[in-house]
Amino acid sequence: MRIAFMGTPDFAVPTLEALVAAGHEVAAVYTQPARPSGRRGREILPSPVQRRAEAAGIEVRTPPSLRDPEEQARFRALGLDAAVVAAYGLILPVPVLEAPRLGCLNVHGSILPRWRGAAPVQRAILAGDAVTGVTIMQMEKGLDTGPMLKVRETGIGNKNAGELTAELAALGAELMIEVLAGIETLSPVPQPEDGVTYAAKIEKREARLNFARPAAEAERQVRAFGPAPGAFFEYAGERIKMHGAQVVPARGEPGTVLDDALTIACGEGGLGPLALQRAGRGVMTAAELLRGFPIPPGTRLR
Repeated sequence: MRIAFMGTPDFAVPTLEALVAAGHEVAAVYTQPARPSGRRGREILPSPVQRRAEAAGIEVRTPPSLRDPEEQARFRALGLDAAVVAAYGLILPVPVLEAPRLGCLNVHGSILPRWRGAAPVQRAILAGDAVTGVTIMQMEKGLDTGPMLKVRETGIGNKNAGELTAELAALGAELMIEVLAGIETLSPVPQPEDGVTYAAKIEKREARLNFARPAAEAERQVRAFGPAPGAFFEYAGERIKMHGAQVVPARGEPGTVLDDALTIACGEGGLGPLALQRAGRGVMTAAELLRGFPIPPGTRLR
């Protein structure tokens, strides 16, 4: 098929690669414009999708919006069978949705209608969901409301957001190729009216560990914000990220360091850090951190 691919982050790259490997003609790739990156925002870097598309010799387009009639006409002029969308980051206006012969197909990282929206992976982990998955849907004007073409599930277990995102990206790529192979005969299924939840965009303030809550919730924070932006607490004016943790039996005032292993009391149970990182340093164990940065028992963390 003649296809436009629309995506931006690492999550979208496997789907683009799968389209090329399957022999589809990718007429153009749409992605978000290059933006400041790096620790101080001094580097202007193209998106992962742009880098992969350019390496494959595919035309890349980076419009800041698709609301411009001229931009919509450029899209329509591609003469597409379908557009494949994966975490693009721009709203597709109706003229764009209707331009391809078979419409626009989206790879979404949840089992719809649960976790429509921007951050389905993190929200599923934070909520303690046991299972998530990938949905391929026919896009329409609403936010992730379109009818479903295929769904595939996977267990969450103890995966962090980075690990789960990579797994879902691979599943989504595989599923999209299956959908395209049978698109002429597949019957879209409307999403159920029950069970709708919304995955709001993650805000950095949410990554601050909340020791007043049960330790199980704090441990889910560690996984939901790992590896980036990283769940954190503050001590001695320094922000310390926690990249791995386990729930342990403990009692104490929430936020209090209970022992020489840096066990932290929570509203229910305790949190045992497994991997920590100071600013500008590598990831280390709790014992390694404490050797150079003592945090004595009885310390209250925030």
